[in-house]
Amino acid sequence: MRVLIIGSGGREHALAWAIAKSPLLTKLFVAPGNPGTAELAENVPLRANGIAGLVAFAKDQKIDLVVPGPEAPLVAGIADALAEAGIACCGPSAAAAELEGSKKFTKEIADAAHIPTAAWASFAHAEEAHDYIEAVGAPIVIKADGLAAGKGVVVAATLEEAHDAVTAIMEDRVHGAAGSLVVIEECMVGEEISVFALCDGEEALYFGVAADHKRVGEGDTGPNTGGMGAIFAPPWATEEVVRESMERIVRPALREMARRGTPFRGFLFAGLMVTAQGPKLIEFNVRFGDPECETVLPMLASDLLGALKAATDGTLKDVRLEWHNGGSATVVMCAKGYPGAYATGSEIYGLEEAGQVEGVTIFHAGTMAEQNGILANGGRVLAVNGVGADLRTALARAYAAIDTLDWEDGFCRRDIGRRALGQV
Repeated sequence: MRVLIIGSGGREHALAWAIAKSPLLTKLFVAPGNPGTAELAENVPLRANGIAGLVAFAKDQKIDLVVPGPEAPLVAGIADALAEAGIACCGPSAAAAELEGSKKFTKEIADAAHIPTAAWASFAHAEEAHDYIEAVGAPIVIKADGLAAGKGVVVAATLEEAHDAVTAIMEDRVHGAAGSLVVIEECMVGEEISVFALCDGEEALYFGVAADHKRVGEGDTGPNTGGMGAIFAPPWATEEVVRESMERIVRPALREMARRGTPFRGFLFAGLMVTAQGPKLIEFNVRFGDPECETVLPMLASDLLGALKAATDGTLKDVRLEWHNGGSATVVMCAKGYPGAYATGSEIYGLEEAGQVEGVTIFHAGTMAEQNGILANGGRVLAVNGVGADLRTALARAYAAIDTLDWEDGFCRRDIGRRALGQV
């Protein structure tokens, strides 16, 4: 199969790393890719959001399957454009991608499908949102309705924080058009998990569970980020919790989407809160998570490309996945200043030595190659994954690799997985 992966981050490097192992693969392209994907595939200088260029390239290269990594091209309709060109895409249509494109839409789906979730309300006018906050009190959760690169959610502990969040999102438009509407939710209490399912419109195949660490600071402090690290599998994601997540949340959503004539295909990512009443939906995403992808795929023993093909062929009911035993942990290295302003262009030394640590794979997220060196070129720059016989070993290996690196302008959280280790 000739395959095109869309994207340039750590998730796309991990997808390329896994797909490159497949006996079904004959040629792999990544658009635009990064220095890590360049070692596994042919990078193509096309923008991930440039749908016309991507479709033209796929037609010219006789691509058999397109695998979009990020959400933006899916929400913009890349799957629809590829379908019109007769090219398979392992991702949802624009209509189905509204599950991530609009948090209000997700809540409406949850209500229609009787999916357990937080009480909520949405507002198109800031004044009404402020009035609602005064009426219900804090703590409370404020969300920009549209895409905000994982940074559009504020968990407000006080009324002042809640009002400030509404002002920033709706009036200051810190997330642009994504903040034209806000969803305000009750603040659920529990442990968060990310449950993944590969879907073909009718069937949902469980594809792993992870716990992301969203806050930039240790002890889960500071602003939300795109993800500072992840673990597979968190101890609070018991077999019963996973089973209930699939049966009460993922599969009902899939049935409701099909009932509406917008069947969902591709990776469905259910962000959940494990509460005293069981798992409840926080949000849906319509693609693999990042850095969860870099954490889950190293544990997959089955052929990823074969599973992706089955999802596009509508034959997932025939697929059974096998997983490695043990634990997996990813620690993200970021440029100083992230998720605020940060500098690019600093050189990272020691990558080859770090990659030789037992059980470690380094995925490039925001890098560029220049004069035989690797430079930082983003906020989240490297995703360092470790696998081992258990989570403690996996984490130790990931941090050992990080300690081998020499990058003056980089930082990471040193407490990824610490809460989980206290429960095992």
